[in-house]
Amino acid sequence: MSNDKKKSSEATVLPRRELANAIRALSMDAVQAANSGHPGMPLGMADIAEVLWNDFLKHNPGNPEWIDRDRFVLSNGHGSMLLYSVLHLTGYPLSLDEIRAFRQLGSRTAGHPEHEPEIGIETTTGPLGQGLANGVGMALAEKLLAAEFNTPDHNVVDHHTYVFLGDGCLMEGISHEACSLAGTLGLGKLICLYDDNGISIDGEVSGWFTDDTPARFESYGWHVVGNVDGHDSEAVRDAIETARSVDDRPSLIACKTVIGFGSPGKAGSASSHGSPLGDEEISKTREQLGWSHPPFEIPDAIYTGWNASAKGERLESAWQQRFDAYASEFPDRAAELQRRMAGELSADFAAAADVAVAAASEAAESPATRKASLLALNALAPSLPELLGGSADLTGSNLTRHAGAKTISADAPKGNYIYYGVREFGMGAVCNGIALHGGFIPYSGTFLTFSDYSRNSLRMAALMGIRNVFVFTHDSIGLGEDGPTHQPIEHVSSLRLIPNMDVWRPCDTVETLVAWREAIVKQTGPSSLVFTRQSLAFQPRDAAQIAAIRRGAYVLRECDGQPDVILIATGSEIAICMTAAEQLASEGVAVRVVSMPCSDRFAAESQSYRDSVLPPATDRRLAVEAGATELWYRWVGSAGRVIGLDHYGESAPAGELFAKYGFSADNVAAVAREMLA
Repeated sequence: MSNDKKKSSEATVLPRRELANAIRALSMDAVQAANSGHPGMPLGMADIAEVLWNDFLKHNPGNPEWIDRDRFVLSNGHGSMLLYSVLHLTGYPLSLDEIRAFRQLGSRTAGHPEHEPEIGIETTTGPLGQGLANGVGMALAEKLLAAEFNTPDHNVVDHHTYVFLGDGCLMEGISHEACSLAGTLGLGKLICLYDDNGISIDGEVSGWFTDDTPARFESYGWHVVGNVDGHDSEAVRDAIETARSVDDRPSLIACKTVIGFGSPGKAGSASSHGSPLGDEEISKTREQLGWSHPPFEIPDAIYTGWNASAKGERLESAWQQRFDAYASEFPDRAAELQRRMAGELSADFAAAADVAVAAASEAAESPATRKASLLALNALAPSLPELLGGSADLTGSNLTRHAGAKTISADAPKGNYIYYGVREFGMGAVCNGIALHGGFIPYSGTFLTFSDYSRNSLRMAALMGIRNVFVFTHDSIGLGEDGPTHQPIEHVSSLRLIPNMDVWRPCDTVETLVAWREAIVKQTGPSSLVFTRQSLAFQPRDAAQIAAIRRGAYVLRECDGQPDVILIATGSEIAICMTAAEQLASEGVAVRVVSMPCSDRFAAESQSYRDSVLPPATDRRLAVEAGATELWYRWVGSAGRVIGLDHYGESAPAGELFAKYGFSADNVAAVAREMLA
């Protein structure tokens, strides 16, 4: 008997439909109790979930973060009660009380799944298509780790990524970006199960979604199993077995289902998609399904049929024996894999970063900060084998390919650099999936103005609190002749508005190195590193100033006694302020210059430190940044001024634009004089 057949016999003590109906019952009851939610998808995909989780999914409810578990992603996250039901039934630490508290304040069963690997939720989903892209990242991470760590005799990284998705996921453009890339990279352990029910919120999708989906995925280079009856367990089982047998391409299984399956009055209609069925319809659904149990009551026999704890323990134990044999033969490789999956940095990273910062301070070079970023990568990458980079078709402009980079392809997975193509949104979400999987620290590059394309993946990284480094170059009107379509104005402020996102805009090589170091060290959220196209002047500092950079803001130029005026700036505008300060000082004005490369970090500092940098007694403060002005009033106060841009730029050489819009030492000094008058 094959292992899969053995699992099937264990899971089918009761009829499969009865096991699947437990998902349906919990889902419709929880949605009804909350008086909000989406019952249609859980009712429609319950049979598919039962087959996948009971016959194929390699997982252990007793250790939800086992590193070689299969990853399951519910991309159509509005159907969250399907996931919560399965996690509860299979033995994860998600109680029936939590199911009853669906969508209630403080519960672990939010309206859409929120990343909580401790209870088996691999990623936050709901914004459609992003879970699918996360799944691509997870499958890519598995493939790269397997290529790096497995040996001919030891497969210690060997798991699949399964994704549930719906019509909405496939309508979103991100599905094209991510799935096209997945086919190109040959992600053979990615299996997506498509809930082809023909219904979305507005009704039958035939009025707005008539794609030949199987042909579309075949054109991406995917293996497609089409026209599967999603309510025929054996057909679903056969389709998954077929998909698992194809290891050189990702697979799409198109499952024909009925949304709201079992509901006499609402099955097959949009009315079951996003609203409770109602008490009367739930009663009729129970009768039609043959489910006679009261709300939230699951018979012991059903729990026994679903419980995966013993099976999961056996699976992990068998893997642990294989890993122990691997560790005995290759102790260093085993330890390295464990370190990386734990998200810990190597012992020599801190020293490498310190050496690089000291060298940059000594060299006193004046490159563009995008070039300084490449210097940082070259210095830090040797101590970070987990660093996995890429760019959205702008490698030569973003300068994200360091000296030790090796290109990844379908046939060459032993690498650390991905050419993402023009796929900014997909790139961000794929990197989120890589970070969620573990074993890598992803970073990716594009122009700052195209952070708009990536926006929701940036927000999701921050919401989940995952380490993901976003590199944005060409950070202002300083990029010049490409004009206003490429000149970011509101973008730095927009990034700063994302909670839990550190936004760094360094002024030279030293600040750039510190920004990179801090982005790598931070494990509780993403960072955006914002770099110039144009060269910037080096700023001398002492050791105390260098140490203070990580605090987000510090005094770069001090004056004697209480300052008459404080100039605050970031990035390319620091040099302008330093020159203006010299002009003002020659006139007897006491000027302090504050560099604020990361206002997010500075805002998190103690009040005493903030007051030491921006003393309350000095209310004449002038902020200078070539971007939107509004957020700067937090730091300059009502008596302060801001030199910035609240309008679009023009196509012209950078120097002319800076002069026209007031980003010059003469204008900064003139505005400061007005404030002092």
